[in-house]
Amino acid sequence: MRAPPAVPPSAQPVDPEFAPLPAPFSLVAGGPLFQLLRRSHLSDNSLHLLQRRVICITLIAWLPLLVLAVAEGRALPGSVDVPFLLDIEAQVRFLVVLPLLIAAEWLAHRRMSLWIAQFTERGLVPPAGMQQFQHAIASAMRWRNSVAVELALLAVVVLAGASLVPHHFAADEGTTWRQADGGLSAAGLWLRAVAMPLVQFLILRWYFRLAVWTRFLWQVSRIDLDLLPTHPDGAGGLGFLAALLDGFAAVIVAHATLLSARIAQQIFYAEATLPEFVPEIGLLTALVMLVFLGPLMLFVPQLARTQRVGLAQYGSLASRYVREFDLKWVHGRTDPGEPLVGSADIQSLADLAGSYDIVRGMRVALVSTTSVLRLLLYTLVPFLPLLLTMMPLDELLKSLVKLLL
Repeated sequence: MRAPPAVPPSAQPVDPEFAPLPAPFSLVAGGPLFQLLRRSHLSDNSLHLLQRRVICITLIAWLPLLVLAVAEGRALPGSVDVPFLLDIEAQVRFLVVLPLLIAAEWLAHRRMSLWIAQFTERGLVPPAGMQQFQHAIASAMRWRNSVAVELALLAVVVLAGASLVPHHFAADEGTTWRQADGGLSAAGLWLRAVAMPLVQFLILRWYFRLAVWTRFLWQVSRIDLDLLPTHPDGAGGLGFLAALLDGFAAVIVAHATLLSARIAQQIFYAEATLPEFVPEIGLLTALVMLVFLGPLMLFVPQLARTQRVGLAQYGSLASRYVREFDLKWVHGRTDPGEPLVGSADIQSLADLAGSYDIVRGMRVALVSTTSVLRLLLYTLVPFLPLLLTMMPLDELLKSLVKLLL
C-alpha cells in the first residue's frame, strides 16, 4: 500500500506563539542600529539570536568597567567607600536593565507582528480605509528606519547625557570607583564615554518608538473602522489592542528596576529611607499609565459611536420583533396547529435580548481593570525588594499573609 503523501511544512499545524510573523509591522526591526546588528551577526530579520545579542552588548558595557576597576584597585570592598562590585546601581543598570532593554525589542516585535495583522484579518479596516491603513503602516516604518532620528538621539546622548555622569550619582556616597585624583578614573571614563551612553541611547530609542506607536494608533483611529457592537470581546472587535501591552512589559520593568536600583543606592550609601521616594515611585506609575494606556483612549470616540448606533439599531430590531411576538403569541394571531412549546420564536427572543445586552455592556474604552492591574504589576514588582530595608523578611511575609487572608 502506498504511503500517504507528506504534508508540506507550510500546511503543518504550528503553535501560534511560534508561527511565522503574519504582518510586516514592527516598531523595532529597522533603523541603523538594527542593520548594524544584522551585519554583525547579532540579529537576523526577525530579531532572533537574542542571547548572543544580550551577552555581547552587555559585555561591551560592563566588562571593561570590571577590568579597569580591578586594575585600579577599586573593585573590591575596602578599597573605596563604594567599590565597583558593591555599586548597586551600576550592577543593576548594566547586568539587568541593559539586557531587559535588548530583550524588550524581541518581545515587542513578536507581539506587534502578530496582533497588528488582526486589523485586516478581522475585517476591521473596510476597503475604503485600506489605503489609509497602509499609509499609516508605511509612515510608521519610515520613522522607524530614520537614520537622521537615530543620529540625533546619539548626538543628544553623547553631547548631553554623558556629560551628566559625574553629577548623576549621589554626592554624599563618599569615594567611589568612578573617581581618581579629583576627576574620573579609567573605569569612570569608560562609564562616561561608552557604557552610560549605550544605556541612555537604548532608553531614548524606546521613547522615540513609543512616540511612533502613539502616532500610528492616532492615524488608525481616524479611519472609519468597521466595528461590531456585538463582538464577544466587548470592545467592538478592538479588544486585542489591550493584549499588546504585554509586548512592552520588559520596557516597563527595565525603567522600574533602574529607579529601584537608584533608590537602593541612596538607602545603602546615603542613609536615605524608602518613604522618601514614594513620590518618585508614584510619578513613574502615573507616567506608565499615561504612556501605555493613553494611546488606547484614541479609539473612545469610535467605540462610543459604535455603541450608540448599535443600541439604536438593535433597539429598533428588538421593538419590531417583540411587537410581532406579542401579536402572534399573546393576542393569538398564530396558526391553530402551531405549538408554543419548542417554538424557535422563544429562543430567538432570548438571543435578541442577549445581543442587546452585549451592545449595552460594550466598553467604550479599551482600558480595563485587567490592563491597569497588569501595568501596576510590571511597575511595582521591582520595588518589592526595597521593602526589606524597612522590615525583616519574616515580618514582611507575615504582613503580606495578613493582608491577603
